[in-house]
Amino acid sequence: MTETLARPVVPAAEERARLKEGVHIERSSRRVRTYFGNKLIADSEHVLLVYESKRPPAYWFPIADVRMEYLEQSQQAEDTIRWRLVAKDRITHNAARTYIKPAGHRAALEGHLTFYWDKMDAWFEEDEQVFVHPRDPYTRVDTLHSSRHARVEIDGVTMGETRRPMLLFETGLPTRYYIPKLDVRMDLLEPSESVTRCPYKGVARYWSARVGDKLVKDIVWSYPAPIPECPKIQNLLSFYNERVDLYIDGVLQDRPITPFS
Repeated sequence: MTETLARPVVPAAEERARLKEGVHIERSSRRVRTYFGNKLIADSEHVLLVYESKRPPAYWFPIADVRMEYLEQSQQAEDTIRWRLVAKDRITHNAARTYIKPAGHRAALEGHLTFYWDKMDAWFEEDEQVFVHPRDPYTRVDTLHSSRHARVEIDGVTMGETRRPMLLFETGLPTRYYIPKLDVRMDLLEPSESVTRCPYKGVARYWSARVGDKLVKDIVWSYPAPIPECPKIQNLLSFYNERVDLYIDGVLQDRPITPFS
């Protein structure tokens, strides 16, 4: 492999900026598998973890570890080949891609192929299923008990108030304040059908808030069964800082600007 697989030690802020500007490739020590149509499509202990500008990290498999009999070439551009997946009576288009002659920062991707995550039925790192995208080893999630006074309001109505919040710190996102259900006005919340998945926390369920005649959809979420690495937020509730008035120790917090605003 080329030198692009060796990772220099650089400050975190510089590292994040560098990843946003170009391509970074490194070896992953994890066994990675992906399935489609109840078929094992790729299984490798030699995947590359690839960061490309403005994209979540992706796994690239050595073509030798991909069952190519399930792939059919669908289109070819100047530097890229795209593939469809065919397994019995199931077909999904634009499921995978390869570079024809990768050069420069992408040179290490020669002889490798990547699948679009949401086109596959299931992904596993070792024997644990992973959702949304590969877990970024440079994203950290920490949960800490706190005695801060947290109060959440919507249109002047207190939705929750506690002196025992659980604070969750996640790289690149605002601090999230998880509140025990006993400290939340559950009578003002209505269960939602919405479900989301996070590779770092698990499966989230949602509630909407009924404030007078106004329904604020999917404003609060909870992880009933978070992944083992994040157990302390189990069954606690967190409101979107971006859409509520959040007071910490009596001080109104600025509403952060994020993709969830």
